[in-house]
Amino acid sequence: MSQMLAVILGGGAGTRLFPLTSDRAKPAVPLAGKYRLVDVPISNCINSGLERIFVLTQYSSASLNNHIARAYVFDRFRSGFVTIVAAEQTLTSEEWYQGTADAVRQSLPHIRSFPHDYVIILSGDQLYTMDYREMLTHHRQLGADITVAVTPVRADEAPGFGILKTDDDHRITEFHEKPALEQLAAKESPVTPQMNAAGRIYLASMGIYIFNAKVLRDVLDAHPDDYDFGKEIIPGAIQERRVVSYPFTAYWNDIGTVRSYFDTNIMLAQPKPAFNLYDTKMPLYTNARMLPPAKITRSTVEHAIISEGSVIVDSEISDAVIGIRSFIGRGTRINRAVILGSDYYWWQDPVARDPVQGPACPGIGEGTRIENAIVDRNASIGKRCVISNQERIQEGEGPGFSIREGIVVIAKNAEIPDGTVI
Repeated sequence: MSQMLAVILGGGAGTRLFPLTSDRAKPAVPLAGKYRLVDVPISNCINSGLERIFVLTQYSSASLNNHIARAYVFDRFRSGFVTIVAAEQTLTSEEWYQGTADAVRQSLPHIRSFPHDYVIILSGDQLYTMDYREMLTHHRQLGADITVAVTPVRADEAPGFGILKTDDDHRITEFHEKPALEQLAAKESPVTPQMNAAGRIYLASMGIYIFNAKVLRDVLDAHPDDYDFGKEIIPGAIQERRVVSYPFTAYWNDIGTVRSYFDTNIMLAQPKPAFNLYDTKMPLYTNARMLPPAKITRSTVEHAIISEGSVIVDSEISDAVIGIRSFIGRGTRINRAVILGSDYYWWQDPVARDPVQGPACPGIGEGTRIENAIVDRNASIGKRCVISNQERIQEGEGPGFSIREGIVVIAKNAEIPDGTVI
């Protein structure tokens, strides 16, 4: 893997994940209580022996930059690095990144300064486990210029993806951007018997690409007005280059909306989740915070992730994710909820805290009930509150909260008064 560099796309404004992205980039959104979304592609790189990694950032990147700087420090005797490349105005470009391909195009001067034969381009907001060495071997064996990772999907899922059509040798012959159901005729591709039996006969692009280094430079230089890989660069390259697919049938999820984010976290708390957080061969890395273990007193916990530094007292918790440094007061009931935790303890002397903005007492007050909700970092919810969206509103706004796809999202640093009903 010494011949390949990794480029992780830091994402745009993340409007479909708002308000979780109100002041953080999509890859910086917390996952499973203690991780960030960007930990997934970085961990896959490290586990694949790929240790030269660029992360391209632009939108609300301070939190992402801080996390990467704290979490991924290679020692001086290794050549590995995780480097932030922020959008910048230069003599050759006065524009910010206009899309995924434009982000890589503007970052090429930084990437070219390191010797490499291949570049793998990754998304910063997906959940999956992949050994990129296997994808690179596939790329070489087929003599490809470009390899696109694909996952088989059903007809009802296809309209949400870019659908690729391949021949029996994995060569991509057609690309269709989010085709409607009535347009899927003759767009199926060869798949394994198991996938065929499950009706997963359409190949969706995962937004993961391996380019030969020279090919990447050539296609970006030849089409300076093409700003996006999925919509422009890849469809154009199919006609000019040898572009092949890399079939991937394990778990993969593009966490692009509040609903998918919520459902993914709840899935991870189940006894046998589709994604394995306990894979010792492909561990998920993150910032080592050195927090104390969670403390649970006289409580009932079922199907839940409880992160380190949390304190739970006389409460009932089910189908939930409890993030780092969470405080759950007496008599609280939490069901189907994602609590992102806190950057500090409410009992900690404010003078001794790091310079963190937020309420004096983050956590969940006594006698509160929370269902079908996401509580963002440092939020303070008062006593005897009910947060459950009983009226089943799909979209809405209120003081300190939003409702997206039926999920109540308590904003970061919000203070919800005692007795509030949402």
